[in-house]
Amino acid sequence: MPTTTPACPQCTQENTYPDGSNFVCADCGHEWPMAAATVAEDEADAVVKDSNGHVLQDGDAVVLIKDLKVKGSSTVLKMGTKVKSIRLVAGDHEVDCKMDGGSFMLKACFLKKA
Repeated sequence: MPTTTPACPQCTQENTYPDGSNFVCADCGHEWPMAAATVAEDEADAVVKDSNGHVLQDGDAVVLIKDLKVKGSSTVLKMGTKVKSIRLVAGDHEVDCKMDGGSFMLKACFLKKA
């Protein structure tokens, strides 16, 4: 039987099940209303804008507008660093990119289109 339950919006695992009017994630215990599932599908088409309000798209080049500390590391991403070929993803950190220090997920509010 194919699953019709969405992935968990908190941990992104697909081990979810319906419980009354909510979905429940068996891995992290997060619960969310079933009505929000249709909203989450619409968010995939949401427009991502940089700090200046310009619309970002997959493959764009961006520049960091401030120094960003990498959580769990002593690495700092320096202001003015140019990032090429970004990829937009759903979630709180909308931009996925690769730099010299590794692969990072960044918030669009700390970027400007190059």
